[in-house]
Amino acid sequence: MGLFNFFTREKKEALDQGLDKTKRSFIEKISRAVAGKSKVDEDVLDNLEEVLVTSDVGVDTTLNIIQRIEARVARDKYVTTSELNSLLRDEISQLLTENNTEDTEGYQIPPQTERPYVIMVVGVNGVGKTTTIGKLAYQFKKAGLKVYLGAADTFRAAAVEQLVIWGERVGVPVIRQNMGSDPASVAFDTLSSAKANGADVVLIDTAGRLHNKKGLMDELTKIKRVMQKIVPEAPHDVMLVLDATTGQNAFEQAKQFTAATDVSSMAVTKLDGTAKGGVVIGISDQFKIPVRYIGIGEGMEDLQPFNRREFVDSLFGESSTK
Repeated sequence: MGLFNFFTREKKEALDQGLDKTKRSFIEKISRAVAGKSKVDEDVLDNLEEVLVTSDVGVDTTLNIIQRIEARVARDKYVTTSELNSLLRDEISQLLTENNTEDTEGYQIPPQTERPYVIMVVGVNGVGKTTTIGKLAYQFKKAGLKVYLGAADTFRAAAVEQLVIWGERVGVPVIRQNMGSDPASVAFDTLSSAKANGADVVLIDTAGRLHNKKGLMDELTKIKRVMQKIVPEAPHDVMLVLDATTGQNAFEQAKQFTAATDVSSMAVTKLDGTAKGGVVIGISDQFKIPVRYIGIGEGMEDLQPFNRREFVDSLFGESSTK
């Protein structure tokens, strides 16, 4: 079952607005990189490398992109600086295509999947994890699905309270226990209740502590093991939520969480509040894990399925041709 698999004009306009800070910073830096130059030469490429690194694309991904452009320049013999935007756009689009074989357009839930479909959401505190869960619950419910939320971040009262508020706001049940309870027990109760009541989707919030990676790994593994007593294939997806405003720190978080558990998708939040949107490109390239959603605002509709073509169009200030 494909959910939210359409990209309306309104969504495109919201994406353009959400990426405006990144786009303006990116285009301005490129303009400075080619100032006074008529062709793409070694100096321009050096300047472009700096542009990409300072745009939080990441060193390894930047070198990959520069090598691609060098190959194009060598093949075409002469490339003008006026062509650089188009060339860079093409290479970034191709890079994203290689790392996301197809646009996820949100969740694609196979009809044969045992219900409930279980999504375990991980990420450090403050990245917008609980808000992302709330917005996903809203979108699932809007699509006509029955949704349950599990408050398995039992170490922070604020996390449980925030999830309860989102549950009330969206109109979906939240399963919770007392503070300090075993997170795996909360997950077990959530899936038991959800399955007994014919739920379609379950979203499990988890603690975001990173100070003890071994503890985090053990905790997430235990939650998964206990959930599988109710739904053998659970979790069907482990979504890592990252905050774009943290720039390169998002890469480090991704490294730690992918080491701690089997992350199968990502959501990158708060793109509207930063000029560091290039982090989406680097994370997609370095971890080869699909970016499923991007957050571009505070509204319920501002968690958008990641569409690589629309993203690149907005980044370079171009209108979609689709």
